[in-house]
Amino acid sequence: MKADMGRRYRLYPTAGQEEVLTRWGHTCRALWNVALEQRRYLWRQRRITLMGSAQCRELAIARSELDWMADLPSECGQRVLANLDAAYLNFWNPDHPAGFPARKKRGHRMGIPFKGRYIEVRKLSRHWAEVRLPKLGWVRFRLSRAVGGTIRNATVSRDGTGWHVSFGVHTGRIPDASNGRPGCGVDFGVAASAFVSTETEPRLMPPTLNKAEQARLTHLERKKARQLTHAKRHNGGRYSNRLRRTMAQIARLKTRQANRRLDFTHKLTTDLAQNHGFVGIEDLRVKNMTKSAKGTLDAPGKNVARKSGLNRSILDNAPGERRRQLEYKCRLYGSRLIPVPAFHTSQTCGNPACGKVDPTSRPGCGRLFRCVHCGWEDDADHNASVEIEARARRTGGSVTNSTRSAKPARVPAPRRRRTREALPATQR
Repeated sequence: MKADMGRRYRLYPTAGQEEVLTRWGHTCRALWNVALEQRRYLWRQRRITLMGSAQCRELAIARSELDWMADLPSECGQRVLANLDAAYLNFWNPDHPAGFPARKKRGHRMGIPFKGRYIEVRKLSRHWAEVRLPKLGWVRFRLSRAVGGTIRNATVSRDGTGWHVSFGVHTGRIPDASNGRPGCGVDFGVAASAFVSTETEPRLMPPTLNKAEQARLTHLERKKARQLTHAKRHNGGRYSNRLRRTMAQIARLKTRQANRRLDFTHKLTTDLAQNHGFVGIEDLRVKNMTKSAKGTLDAPGKNVARKSGLNRSILDNAPGERRRQLEYKCRLYGSRLIPVPAFHTSQTCGNPACGKVDPTSRPGCGRLFRCVHCGWEDDADHNASVEIEARARRTGGSVTNSTRSAKPARVPAPRRRRTREALPATQR
C-alpha cells in the first residue's frame, strides 16, 4: 500500500525533545550532503553510479564509529538515502521537471523522515493526539483533522513558526467519476490572481502581509543586513545570537506569508476542480518567466529593479503550485486539467464571431481589451480566460457542456476617457 494522501499537523515537543529533534535534523542534512558528494566524486573520477543500497552498508559502518551518527535512528538515515535515490530518479526522468540534486545549507528547512511501521498514533482528546517516534517517545500534536487511513511514512520538520509532523496516509480513496459539469478557462495573473471564464469578477488573493507586518519585515531585513556587515568586519563572519534572533523573526513572518498564500491556493484549486468538468489553464514556463534581468558585466540588463519586482509578484501568486494542486484534485473530483499553449491568449478577441489576433487590441497592456476589428470590449483577463476555455475545448474538452457556443457574458471594462484617436478605425 502506497500513501495517496498527506496529513500535516502542528507538533509540540518538550524542550528536551526539541533539542534531540534539532540534533537529528542537522545529522540528516549532513548525511544528505556527504552521500551526495560521494556519488558525485565516484561519477567524476570513475564513472560509477552509486545508489542507496551500497551506501546503506557504509552507513552501518559509520554508525559504529561516529557517536553523532549513531544517535540518529537507523531508519531515518536509510530514508534519507532513499530520498536521495528518488531525487536522482526524478532528475534522470525526462518527463519530470526536477533538476540535479543540490546540497542542503544550514538554513535549509529541517526535516527528519521516518518509516511508517515505526510510527504509532493515539488520540488523547477531540483536538489533541500523540505520535510515538523511535528513540524519542510520545510527542503531542494538534489533531486539526482526522488521520483517516493507514500511516505509511512520517516526516518531522521545522519552519519559522515551529515544528510539524506530516503523515503519508493510505486512504484507498477512489477518484470520482466524471462530474459532467460545464468546463471553464482560468487566467492566472498578477493584478487579478485568477479570472474564471464563467464568472464576471476576478478572484483576488488577500494581501499575505498587512501594512504593519510588511513594515516590520522591511525593518528586520535592514537590521539583518547591518548585523551581517558587523559580523563580517568584527566577528570573523560568525553569527551572533542577536543576528540569529533577527533571522528567526524574519523566518516567522515569511512562513506566515507562505501559509496564507497556500491557504488561498488550496481554496481556489478545490473550488475549480469540484465545480467544473474541466479546467483549462495556460501551459506556462514559470522558470523562464521569472529569470533575472541583471545580465552580465559586459552586457548589463535594463530595468533590473522593475523586473525583480515583477518576478516577486508572479511567484507570490504561485502558478506552478496551482497547477500541481489542480493535477491531483481534478482526478479526485471527476474533472480534467487541460493545459493549453499560452501564445497570444491575451491578444485574441473573445468574440466568437471574430477571434482575431492583434496586439493593438490591448493598448498599453492595461486592464482593457478593445478589439480593433469588431469593437468588442471586455476586461483583458476575462477575455484571456474565454480564449483559454475555447482552446481547452478544441484540445479535449466536452462539447455537450459548451458555454462558448453562445455569446459570452461581457465583463464591465474599466471606464476610460475616449478620444477620436483612441477609437478603432471601424467606429470613427
